[in-house]
Amino acid sequence: MSHYFDPKKNAPHSYQTIEAEFEGRKFSLLSDSHVFSRGAIDFGSSLLISTILAQEENRKLTFLDLGTGIGVVGVVVGTLRPEFELLLSDVNERALAVAKKNAAALKDRAEIVLSDGLENITGLFDLIALNPPIRAGKETIYRLYREAAAQLAPDGALYIVIRVKQGAKSTQTELERLFSEVEVLERSKAYRVFRARSPK
Repeated sequence: MSHYFDPKKNAPHSYQTIEAEFEGRKFSLLSDSHVFSRGAIDFGSSLLISTILAQEENRKLTFLDLGTGIGVVGVVVGTLRPEFELLLSDVNERALAVAKKNAAALKDRAEIVLSDGLENITGLFDLIALNPPIRAGKETIYRLYREAAAQLAPDGALYIVIRVKQGAKSTQTELERLFSEVEVLERSKAYRVFRARSPK
């Protein structure tokens, strides 16, 4: 059985536009078939975006939207924080093709990379955002946590959103194994947003 995180470059397209508003700015983003949350911005991603915007001011830093999908988190945060240097990555080629269209307004500020986790990505990041691909399984998700910890700058922050019933408690335990500082920044509609800092 295939999932939204699998490559589907040859599947039929079904484009549509999804709308959102953050910090008083309206966004119109392109979506397609065979991508995550194709009909609307999912609540988890919306909560993740709002939390990052509330915590992070506009300044020069490197920001990785890990598992970007169609680029929602990276495009919105990058638009509203224009000093951020952006890298958007995903394993789904179809999703990345849409992400490139959504990131067009960012000109040359967003690099988009096909990668399973951080396998094709080098360097350290000041901020990493992740809405984990739950259906990929715990082994894959925890690998992403480990890879993010390994490539987070010493004073950087990893933001993760996850539903309580999909493993928020075990995610916190795993993050506490990898990081010296783990906080729950937001609790809303059975979702949690974690911020992990100081990789061990």
